[in-house]
Amino acid sequence: MNFKISNITVSKKNDPLIIAEIGINHNGSLERAIKIADQAIKSGAKVIKHQTHIVDDEYSYHAKNIKPGNSNKNIYKIIKDCSLNEEEEFKLMKYIKRKNKIFISTPFSLKAVDRLIKFNVPAFKVGSGECNNHILLNYIAKQRKPIILSTGMNDMSSVKKAVDIVNKYHNKLALLHCTNVYPSAFESLRLNSILDLKNKFKKNIIGYSDHSIGIYPSIIAMSLGALIVEKHFVENKKFKGPDIICSMDPHDLKELINVSKIVKKSVPGYKYLHPSEVVTSKFAFASLVALKDIKKNERFSFKNICPKRPGTGDFLAYEYKKIFGKKSKRNISADEQIKRDDV
Repeated sequence: MNFKISNITVSKKNDPLIIAEIGINHNGSLERAIKIADQAIKSGAKVIKHQTHIVDDEYSYHAKNIKPGNSNKNIYKIIKDCSLNEEEEFKLMKYIKRKNKIFISTPFSLKAVDRLIKFNVPAFKVGSGECNNHILLNYIAKQRKPIILSTGMNDMSSVKKAVDIVNKYHNKLALLHCTNVYPSAFESLRLNSILDLKNKFKKNIIGYSDHSIGIYPSIIAMSLGALIVEKHFVENKKFKGPDIICSMDPHDLKELINVSKIVKKSVPGYKYLHPSEVVTSKFAFASLVALKDIKKNERFSFKNICPKRPGTGDFLAYEYKKIFGKKSKRNISADEQIKRDDV
C-alpha cells in the first residue's frame, strides 16, 4: 500500500509525511507567501500546500451573507482578500520548486483545477467541503493524479461515495480525517476516526488534517496510524489571519517532523519479550527458591518455596503449579533456586 507524491513515497515503511499548509495565511501577499514557504522549507518541510481560490468561480453572491465562525467578515471578502492570482501563485510554485521541494494545492472550483493542471502539479489536495462535491471531484479524478482527500463534515457513507468516484479513474487516493472548525476543540477531534477509516478503507493511505491548537493531536494521530499529517503553517503566530490560531510555526514544525521519525520507530510491533529486554529480564523476573531448608521427599508448597529475583533459575515464579505437591529429590538449602532435577 504505497502512495506517491512526486518523488516522495508514503507508506508504513517510511516516516509519516508532514505537509505544511500555507493556505491563506499570506493574506493575499505573494511576498508573505514566499516568506512563509521559505520558513517551512528551512524547518524541514518537503511538501508545501497552498489553496487555489478563484473567488467568482468558487462563490455565488449569496456567500456575501455568510460569516465563518472565526471572523466578522463574510467568507466572500475573506477569500477575495486572501487569494493569489494565477501569476502570483505560479511564482510561489516556482520558488518552492527551485528549493527542490514539492508544491501542491487545493482547488475550490473547476477553474482552479484548470489552473493547477496548467501548473502540472504532481498531486491534488481536495478539501473537506469538496468531499461531497461530486462534480468537482469527478473532474479532479479524471486527471489521474494522486489525490489527498480531507473528510471533515462528512460521515462514512459520504466518504465511501467519494472513494468510489475516484476509484473509477485510479486508486491513488489518501484519506485524511479532519474536524472543520478553526480552531477545533479537543473534544471535537474524534481521533479514533482514523482507526475507523483504516478499517473501512484498507487499500488507502489514511492521515489527519489538524485544525486544533498546538501539535499534540497530530502526534496522537500519528500514533494511531496516520501516515500523512497536514497542518496550517505560519512563520510567526503574531500575524493576523483567520487560520493563524490553528497554525504551527517553525518550532512546531521541526518538533512534529522529529516526532514523526520517533513514531516510525516506536509504534510498529506486537506484544512479546523483545530481544533488548532479555538482559533486564534476567534480574527483573523471579525464580522459585527455597523459603527455608527443604528435606528430601518433602512436598513443595507455599510453606517452603517463594519467588525471588533473579530470573535465572529453572523455574520462574509463574511456574509454581508445576512443582506444587511434588516431592523434593534432595535436600535443598534455604534461598537456593529449585532445579528441574529436584522435582
